[in-house]
Amino acid sequence: MPLEAIEPRRLYRQIADQIRQLIDQGEYAVGSRLPTERELADLLGVSRPTVREALIALEVEGRLRIKMGSGIYVNAPPASEQDVHTGPIEGPFEVLRARAFVESAVAEEAARKAEPRDIARLDAVLAEVDASATLNVEQWVALDRRFHLAVAEILGNVVLLRTVGELFDQRINPYFRQLAQHVENASTWRAAHVEHKAIRNAIAAHHPEHAKAAMREHLELSHQRFARDFGEAPFAETGGECGPSSAQGKYEHHEGGKGLETRHEAHAATAC
Repeated sequence: MPLEAIEPRRLYRQIADQIRQLIDQGEYAVGSRLPTERELADLLGVSRPTVREALIALEVEGRLRIKMGSGIYVNAPPASEQDVHTGPIEGPFEVLRARAFVESAVAEEAARKAEPRDIARLDAVLAEVDASATLNVEQWVALDRRFHLAVAEILGNVVLLRTVGELFDQRINPYFRQLAQHVENASTWRAAHVEHKAIRNAIAAHHPEHAKAAMREHLELSHQRFARDFGEAPFAETGGECGPSSAQGKYEHHEGGKGLETRHEAHAATAC
């Protein structure tokens, strides 16, 4: 039989296997609560984002139930085998790190090349968000994708445009989708929309370094929003705006006070 290449298992999958084995051995009974993400990270000697990706993988399998503000609970094994994803699926934080690296460079170059028609495309996406009285998750993701592709389109390079699109589309992989259900809501979208405006304004002002910083900051803040501890209580709607971050402060875009109100407001988070 010919030899076949071995796909190295991602670390989060190895951690998921360890946690699943502990559950199967009775270390954690059905209905019991697992240690916190931070405690698991210390016990396993890995980063907290890696633990989070492992927990999301186990939730997709039906082995865990994650309750924001409460913790992580053990489920009974599924009665029948589910579609368990054991292949080389990229974890959400791996995707966000890649996007920060690629798209910050794209935004930097976009600020050098942008013409009035390019800024008009960005403005059209932002205006559509501002004009929307309500947005559901599918609508927000579509507009979010359009904005990031509009930035990449400024470069006129189809390979980079496709790369940005393919990286963004990792949001539809089962782990990213599951994590988003726990942490995304009207307020996280509102925060991202303000960050988009900072990116647009830096590009329109033809300041490459500021555009690069604004895009990197946007994706790093997205990382922070996705990394919020499962055991912490959800953010409560405060009615106030998040203070502008460093990149946003340079290029403040006036808010019209419209848009991004959704049916999820009762469970919204400020996402500052």
